Amino acid sequence: MKKKFNTEEFYAFKVKYMWDFFRSQHFSFWMICGYLFVEFVKPQLIFGWIDFLPWAQLLLMGALAGAFTDATIKWVASSANILIILFLITILLSVLNAIYPEVARMQFMLFFSWVIIYFLTINIINSWERFYIFLMIYIVAAGKIAVGSSKNWAGRGFSFEGWGLMGPPGHFQNSGELAVLMVMLFPLAFYLYQSLKSKIALWERIILIIFWMCPILVVVGASSRGSQVALAVVMLLMFRKSIFRLKQLIGVLALVSVIFYMLPDQQKERFLQAGDDKTSQQRLLYWEHGWEMMKDHPLSGVGFFNFIPYYEAHYSYDMLYPTAQLPHNIFIQVGTDAGFIALFFFILLIFYCLFVPIRISKSYRYSDIQKAVAIGLGYGVLGFLIAGQFVTISYYPFLWIHLAMIVALSSFGKTKRYNNGPSDA
Repeated sequence: MKKKFNTEEFYAFKVKYMWDFFRSQHFSFWMICGYLFVEFVKPQLIFGWIDFLPWAQLLLMGALAGAFTDATIKWVASSANILIILFLITILLSVLNAIYPEVARMQFMLFFSWVIIYFLTINIINSWERFYIFLMIYIVAAGKIAVGSSKNWAGRGFSFEGWGLMGPPGHFQNSGELAVLMVMLFPLAFYLYQSLKSKIALWERIILIIFWMCPILVVVGASSRGSQVALAVVMLLMFRKSIFRLKQLIGVLALVSVIFYMLPDQQKERFLQAGDDKTSQQRLLYWEHGWEMMKDHPLSGVGFFNFIPYYEAHYSYDMLYPTAQLPHNIFIQVGTDAGFIALFFFILLIFYCLFVPIRISKSYRYSDIQKAVAIGLGYGVLGFLIAGQFVTISYYPFLWIHLAMIVALSSFGKTKRYNNGPSDA
């Protein structure tokens, strides 16, 4: 007889119970969790002696193979599925019609891989128990990056450096991308803490507090103005009701005061110079000429990842640096990559991620913790949207991992799998 599991036994970091459940699951679940772990933790770079295989690709191939033999998997229907397929089609057309086709073909897998990961995730993560473990891998992995980056900043005396803070090799090594990850982790860890703080041990509460406090420190130290603005807007919306409660208002004001005090003077000067410094001027030129590219090539853009060679060929007179960069704006990136139709589908996917969590939070079909997770995921996408006006992150993990988790979470309510009672494994 199969053991029955109660998800409340997992909260928040009951590793033994989660491990018992994990071992009882299908191979496909092991593989997709392994992929998430490798993508965020990068153990092969920490322990060089295991860096002899393409682990992420192998784990995805294993998840794909396992998905065909996992009897628990049933196709998850969602309007997001249609949107991501339509978006994929527009990207394919942009590759076929690219002005520099060799560049487009070389970069195509950067997005196509996220389509594969999206569909594997929403179909394999098909129970609240599976979802919770998948979520914990994400939070702990991102939290580990937050703690490590905070320690690095503290180690240099919370001083300002032009490069900000460096994350681990991979998607989050650059200071700007690292800061975006932290903006997305903060609300998720905070709402999970708020939902579980009365149900878990003190040491677990401390870990969750660290996981939402350290991201704030990293964003402050990362010197990324866009992410700092994004964090400020997200916090303003999250704590908007606290202005009517004295105790919470004092806490928020104290937090804001500490953040402002820790912000290096050089970073404050960067805000005052925004729009006038060389970096800002170049980005404004990218946006201006990017808009011209979109108007000149409205149907399929100049081609997937063709912005740099096209800009260097047609707008070399407005290059303030020796070489051009990507446009530092997610909308300009998608619009120049694949045209206005692709941009329309991309915006709809973001709207899906913003509004579905609100719908979940108001539905009786979901438990309190599921509602909290949904709101945390939604605020994370809002942070991505705001920060994405200043960095080029359209095809980074940020949006696509959150989209997959929001779709998976939404599907539980449709099948009434929202309760936290025992389940067979």
